[in-house]
Amino acid sequence: MIRTLIIDDEPLALQQLAAYTAKVPFLELVAQCQSAMEAREIMENEQIDALFVDINMPDVNGMDFVRSLQAPPIVVFTTAYSEYAVEGYKVDAVDYLLKPFSLDDFRRAALRVKKRYELENVVPQAAPAAPLHVESEDDTIFLKTDHRVVRVDINDIRYVVCMAEYLKIHIEGQKPLVVLLSMKKMEERLPAHFLRIHRSYIVNMKKVVEVTKNRIVMDADTYLPVGDIYKEALSAYLADKYLGR
Repeated sequence: MIRTLIIDDEPLALQQLAAYTAKVPFLELVAQCQSAMEAREIMENEQIDALFVDINMPDVNGMDFVRSLQAPPIVVFTTAYSEYAVEGYKVDAVDYLLKPFSLDDFRRAALRVKKRYELENVVPQAAPAAPLHVESEDDTIFLKTDHRVVRVDINDIRYVVCMAEYLKIHIEGQKPLVVLLSMKKMEERLPAHFLRIHRSYIVNMKKVVEVTKNRIVMDADTYLPVGDIYKEALSAYLADKYLGR
């Protein structure tokens, strides 16, 4: 099931979105909100895979809300104004529903969400007897960014964020690097203490401060979500390192 959040400041529009969501069998409606602030509170405590969000809302509009998210879920924008369509695709929205839209229109958008979700959440094959990541003496990688090649000590990497076809690599003591690279290639190159915890995050477990049920704490200001399909691997890693009764 694709855990879905819907946002619209108009009660009737929100009611329609909820009714449409209930008619799509692979969508699970987690919550419905009338503001971006309300949605943000929910997303801090719940795993959200897809977001159907109105653009024209008071206080914070839907476009700015999505841009403010560290790792936005799969996004479909809804609005009565067609001029926002291009802007919507700039933030990697999978679809754009122009009001008033029908159930068929909504289903087509939902199918695009499903396709993206399946691409980004392929369940890994069972691990072979040998470890997937082999520790080596080579703890350096070279990354191309801003027309230059930068040497990075792997152990200085705190976490990696996926932004469509780009990665944002957060490094201890310096500004993040943005590189054109896939999560798969990065994941394959990193050693075993780097875990994929979400479709959009790889984290260096040696830099983690705290782990809770649905998120990882890197520092006082940085909280990373844990995706449902990655919880088992995270639990196995923690069990191997856990010292207690």
